[in-house]
Amino acid sequence: MGDAAKANEIEERLIDFAVRVIRVADALPKSPAGKHIANQLLRSGTSPAPNYAEARGAESNADFIHKLRIALKELNESCVWLKMVVRAELMPSKLLNDLIDENQQLCRILNASIKTAKQT
Repeated sequence: MGDAAKANEIEERLIDFAVRVIRVADALPKSPAGKHIANQLLRSGTSPAPNYAEARGAESNADFIHKLRIALKELNESCVWLKMVVRAELMPSKLLNDLIDENQQLCRILNASIKTAKQT
């Protein structure tokens, strides 16, 4: 798989992640805690895909790394919110385990991309 194909695949996975986060946010209870977490999760969970897209069009290697780091930061934050949902029993953990796993895989991929970009 070429670099562009790999980047397209990562971008698609980030978009799919965002769509799944949107569905989770919509399914959270309409309590004050549920609304707060839903809003935070929407913000952090939908941000990595457009940030990754911006990184792909970066004007320099430093800009590329910076935008990837923003996407990674938002993924890390999303993971914490998802774990809070599970621990607060706002949704059954079995519904979120795959999403949390995908989140962690995406974090590893972006971390590896940042390391590679730093070497160039």
